[in-house]
Amino acid sequence: MLPQLFLDRMKQMLDEEYPAFLNSYEDARYQALRINPSKTDRNRFAEETSFHLQPVPWEANGFYYEKEDQPGKHPYHEAGVYYIQEPSAMAPAAYLDAQPGEKVLDLCAAPGGKSTQIAAAMQGKGLLVSNEIHPARAKILSENMERMGVKNVMVTNESPQTLGGMFTEYFDRIMVDAPCSGEGMFRKEKKMVKAWEEHGPEFFSKIQRSIVTQAAQMLRPGGMLLYSTCTFSPEENEQTIEYLLQEYPEFKICEMEGYEGFADGMPQVTESKNPELEKTVRIFPHRMKGEGHFLALLQKGKKQEEGKRLPESGKNKKLPGELEEFLGHIDRKFDSSRMDLRGEKVYYMPEGLPTLRGIRFLRTGLLMGELKKNRFEPSQALAMNLKKEEYDQVIDLPLEDERVMKYLKGETLDVEDLVKPKDKGWYLICVDGYPLGFGKLVNQMLKNKYLPGWRWNS
Repeated sequence: MLPQLFLDRMKQMLDEEYPAFLNSYEDARYQALRINPSKTDRNRFAEETSFHLQPVPWEANGFYYEKEDQPGKHPYHEAGVYYIQEPSAMAPAAYLDAQPGEKVLDLCAAPGGKSTQIAAAMQGKGLLVSNEIHPARAKILSENMERMGVKNVMVTNESPQTLGGMFTEYFDRIMVDAPCSGEGMFRKEKKMVKAWEEHGPEFFSKIQRSIVTQAAQMLRPGGMLLYSTCTFSPEENEQTIEYLLQEYPEFKICEMEGYEGFADGMPQVTESKNPELEKTVRIFPHRMKGEGHFLALLQKGKKQEEGKRLPESGKNKKLPGELEEFLGHIDRKFDSSRMDLRGEKVYYMPEGLPTLRGIRFLRTGLLMGELKKNRFEPSQALAMNLKKEEYDQVIDLPLEDERVMKYLKGETLDVEDLVKPKDKGWYLICVDGYPLGFGKLVNQMLKNKYLPGWRWNS
C-alpha cells in the first residue's frame, strides 16, 4: 500500500501521466548487471553465459537479464566478472564520466555499485576515494571493491565534514549519491514504504543539503559533481540543487545526453523557477525500464590546469626477500615506492596517494598479502586483481568441473590430473580463465585459501 501523501503529490506532479505511473507498480521490476571491463568484454561475456541479455542504453557495459538467469548464484559473480545493479542506478556514474588518472570521490558509496562503475572507467589509474559513514556498510563496500579487482581505491569510513576538512578543492570529480527517502525504490523494496513513513523527504533534504555543500568544497574549480537520488520528491531533488546554486553560485548545471523515457527536471517545483533546472534528469518507472531516479550534473567555476595537491607518501624501499620472491611469479612491474608494509600486511598504494593522518579507512590500495615467519601469503584481493596470464602457476577449471563449486565452498581439491608430482607453491585458481582465489599445492593436493567470509554454504 503506497502512502496517500506520496500518491497525492505524484498526481499533482505528473498530471495526465499519473495513471500510467500508478499502473507501473503492478509490473515486475527490471533486473540488470554490469560487466567488469577489466575482466571481460561484451562479446566474450555474451558468448560464455547462457543469460538472456538485453543492453542498458545509458551504460555501455550494462545488460538487463531475466529472473530465471540468477546471476548472483554463478561462479562468474564470485570472480568479479560482473556486478548486479539496478539499471537506473547505472546512470549517475555513466554521466559522471570519470577518466583514467583523475582524483575522484564517491562520497556516499556503499554498497559499491557506483564506485565499482567509476573504478572501471578509471582503468586502475588515478585515485578513487570511496567513502561510507556507516561502518557495517563500509565493510560491504570494501568487499565489493575487492571482488571487482579494484586496486587504486581508498575506502574510508568518515563523515563528509571530516573529509571536507582534509580535501579542500582536491578532487576532479565527485559522486554524491545521497541518502534519500527512497520513493523510487517502492516497487523494488516494499520495506521502503515503512521507512518513508518514519523518515520522509523533509528529514532527508536537510542531510542532503549538508552533504552536497561539503562536496562542493572538496571539488576543484572546473571539476564535475554528479548529484543523484532514488526518490521523486522535489525537496530532495530540484530544491536541493537550487540550494546548492544559492550557496555556491560558481556552480552551473550541465546538459546531459537524453535517452528515450528520460524526463527533464521540473523548475516549477522550486521557488526560483530557474529554467536551468530543466537540464537535470528525472527517471520514472512508467517511462523506461528501471526504477525512479534523479540526476544533476554540475561544474564548478573556471577550470584550472591542475587541482590542489597534497603531500604524497612513499619512497623507494627495499622489500623483504620473501615478498620479492613471490613477486617473481607475477608478470607485472611494481613500484617499490608504492609498497606499504604495516605490521605483517603489505599494501600496494594508489599512485599519488596523499599522506593523511587521523582518517578512518578500511582499505588503501591493493592488499597484496601478509608476511608470516619468513614466508609470504598472497591475499584474496590480489587474486581478484590479477589476470590469468600475469601469474605463472595457474589451475584453470572449466565451469562444469565440480571442483569449481568445491573450491568456492572452501574444500581441499585433488588436482593430480592437472599438475606434476614435484609441483608446489601458490597457485591461482581460475574458472574459464577468471581468477577466483589462491590455493597452496602440496603433494598434488590443493589446500584451499579461498577467503573464509566469501565461501559458499555447503
